[in-house]
Amino acid sequence: MMFKQTVVSGSVAGALLMMAGSATASGFALIEQSGSGLGNAFAGGAASAEDASTIFYNPAGMSRLSGKQLVVAAHAIKPSAKFSGTSTVPLQTAGSAMGGDAGSWALVPNAYFAMEANPQMHVGLGINAPFGLQTQYDANWMGRFQAIKSKLQTINLNPSVSYQFSDAVSIGAGLNYQHITGELSNAVNYSAAAFAAGGVPLLGAIGGAGKEGISALTGSDSAWGYNFGALFNLTPQARIGVAYRSRIKYNLSGNVSFTNVPAALAAALPNQAVTLAVTMPDTFSVSGFHQLNDKWDLMADATWTGWSVLQQLNVLRTNGTSLSLTPENWKDTWRVSTGASYHYNETWTARMGLAVDQSPVSDAFRTARIPDGNRTWLSVGGQYKTSKQSALDFGYAHLFVNSATINQNLAATGAGNLVGTYSNSVDILTVQYAHGF
Repeated sequence: MMFKQTVVSGSVAGALLMMAGSATASGFALIEQSGSGLGNAFAGGAASAEDASTIFYNPAGMSRLSGKQLVVAAHAIKPSAKFSGTSTVPLQTAGSAMGGDAGSWALVPNAYFAMEANPQMHVGLGINAPFGLQTQYDANWMGRFQAIKSKLQTINLNPSVSYQFSDAVSIGAGLNYQHITGELSNAVNYSAAAFAAGGVPLLGAIGGAGKEGISALTGSDSAWGYNFGALFNLTPQARIGVAYRSRIKYNLSGNVSFTNVPAALAAALPNQAVTLAVTMPDTFSVSGFHQLNDKWDLMADATWTGWSVLQQLNVLRTNGTSLSLTPENWKDTWRVSTGASYHYNETWTARMGLAVDQSPVSDAFRTARIPDGNRTWLSVGGQYKTSKQSALDFGYAHLFVNSATINQNLAATGAGNLVGTYSNSVDILTVQYAHGF
C-alpha cells in the first residue's frame, strides 16, 4: 500500500532530518562547540585556538596550549519556527490551527580536556553534540499529517592528538565515535489509507471519513569518523588554520508504531522494524587570526559543508527490500564569518561577530520537517579572567533566518497539501568555564 510506505518512510527519515529548520547551522548541524567562539560568530574557529575547544574546530590548535586545561560549556538555544498558510487533507478536516511555535529551548553541553604529553605533542578529548535539537507542533495543527514532534540527539567522543613540527607548523588529528537517537511522531490518515486500498467499501468498513491516529518512531545507531587539521604561524601575530571533518555513515534502526488503527487496516499497518542508511556531511574550514595590536584581534572563517551527500532516503524492511524511496536533493553550502575581539585590560575582553550561512534546502524540496532557510548571524560576547589559570566566557547570538516558502503536496499519500510560509529565527546564550592546571 502506497500510503503505508509513505508513513513509514516519513517516520524513519524524520528521525534524522527533522531538525533542519531549527538547527543553528544550516541543515541540522550544531556549530555551538565552544563558548569562547560564539561571541565572534565562530570566525577564526580553525585558527584562534584560545582553549581546549580547538579539539573540535582544529586539533592542531592544541599546540598553542600549555600544561593541562579543562573546558566545560553550555549553550541554551531557542529556535523559532512559525507557519502561516493553508492545508487540505483528503477525507479529513485539516482545521485552521497553524501549529504554534515549533521551536523550544534546548541545552547543548560540551566539554574538552587537553594536556601536554611532551613539548611537541598534545593529547586531548572532546565530548560534544554535532547534530540535533527539537521541534514540536501543536498536536491538532493543520499540518499534523506531515509532522508533529521531531527530536534528534547526538553525542560525539573525539580523542585527538597534535604535533608541533616547528614554530611555524603544527598538525593534529582525531577519531570520532558518534551515537545518534531519534524520535518522531505525526498523524496518520486512516480514512485515506482505507480508500486507497479498497475504495468506498473499505472506507465504509472503518467508519468513513475523519479517522486518524498517531505514528511514532524511535531509532538509534553509532558510527565512526575522523578529523584532522594544520596550523601555520605566518608571524608571531598572524596564523592560518585549515581543518577537515569526515563524513559519518549511519544505518539507523528503528521501530514504528501506530495508534487507533481500525481493525480493517491492522494487517496493512503493523508495528514493525525499519532501517535507513544515511550519511552525515563532511566539512572543510579555512580560518585566519591576526593580532592587530595590543587591543584588537581580527579573525575570519570560510567553511564548506558537503550536504549533497543527502540526495535520497531509501527506507528498507528488515528483509532488505525497499519500502520507500524519497528524493531530497540537498546541495553543498558555505558559511563565512568575520569577527573581532577588544582587550580592555588583562581581565576583560569584548567580542563581536557576523556570519552568513547558506541553507542546503531548495524551495522545491522544503518540507514541514525541514523548513530551512539562509541565515545571518549577529553575535556579541566577552571573557572575564577569574585568575591566571581560569577564564569565564559568555556570549549571545541572534540568527535572522530568511522566510521559507513551502508547497508540500502529499495529498496522493493522504498527508495533505501544505502551502504557506515559515517565519524562523534562533537565539543562543552561551557560558563557558576554562581552567588550566
